[in-house]
Amino acid sequence: MSERVEYFLEDMGFHGKSERTRAAYERVLGEYTAFLDQRGTSPADADRRDCLAWVSSIRDGRADSTVATYASYVHRFYAYMSQVGELDANPMSLVVEEMDESIDTDPARREIPIPRMRAFVTDIRHPLERAVIVTLLKTGLRVGELCNLDLRDITLDAPELGDAYELGGRAHLDGRTDTLFVDPDTVRGTTVNGEERTASNKRKRVTLVPVDGELKRALLRWLAIRPDAPSPADPLFVSTSDAWGERVTPEMVRNVVTRHATDAGWYEPGADATENVTPHYFRHFFTTHLRDRTGDRGVVKYLRGDVADDIIDTYTHNWGDRVREVYLDSIYSLTA
Repeated sequence: MSERVEYFLEDMGFHGKSERTRAAYERVLGEYTAFLDQRGTSPADADRRDCLAWVSSIRDGRADSTVATYASYVHRFYAYMSQVGELDANPMSLVVEEMDESIDTDPARREIPIPRMRAFVTDIRHPLERAVIVTLLKTGLRVGELCNLDLRDITLDAPELGDAYELGGRAHLDGRTDTLFVDPDTVRGTTVNGEERTASNKRKRVTLVPVDGELKRALLRWLAIRPDAPSPADPLFVSTSDAWGERVTPEMVRNVVTRHATDAGWYEPGADATENVTPHYFRHFFTTHLRDRTGDRGVVKYLRGDVADDIIDTYTHNWGDRVREVYLDSIYSLTA
């Protein structure tokens, strides 16, 4: 394996990536390096055509989503090595952008129409549970990413809050209101904002997610009753039950979703994952409906955190404004 690949894997460890994640990258990058060796080149000297040839070579017998995942591993390797100055370019960037794999990797999942989901949300009365589920449905966040949100990761144009909370604080949020910040560098086992994290964010880049009027109302209703948190990180979502004031965990969120999904007839113990509604299902719902309403795969991929910096840079200099405009014009309503 090339020295640069070994360098990249070592740095992944320094950044807190799990042994399982590093092993997956090592396997794929090892296969990629071996393929290039057969072509008489190396990762440092590969070009776009080498990357295309490798993607073509791994399609046989593999699902499209698996091919896309493997390509993303190589893409992230090049993106990181370019950022640290070890390589000058990312030959996989355009290949990933041009790949025709669907961003929806759960095509067989249950389909719930928006009016039915609207009725589901209306029945959720508890401010915390409603805010958590509306956030998942309107942002496409993974459950771990939601749990990792701190008060400094959100800005709200809400004079009624007064001085009750110190929101924002991230440099990326300067001048941006009604916005969520999702940090790709927050991973399980690392201390972030003064608190050791038990969940990981799995994004390729910093993501700024717009907060529309419905989500803002759900969050304000929650903030009106939010208990004080002992954590110096000031989590956005904290428990109102046994672990009073402690950051909510993925398990807590899954339990809430399972309870409400069971009441709606959308969850049965032991049923296939494609039928049961879970927090991940809400990410599928967000992807499917927003993509259908916008027709803009780039915006949806950005909001999901599936697009790296170098690809975003190829779109437009005012990408953030474009995302907000498309999102607010297209996001579905969850209230009657």
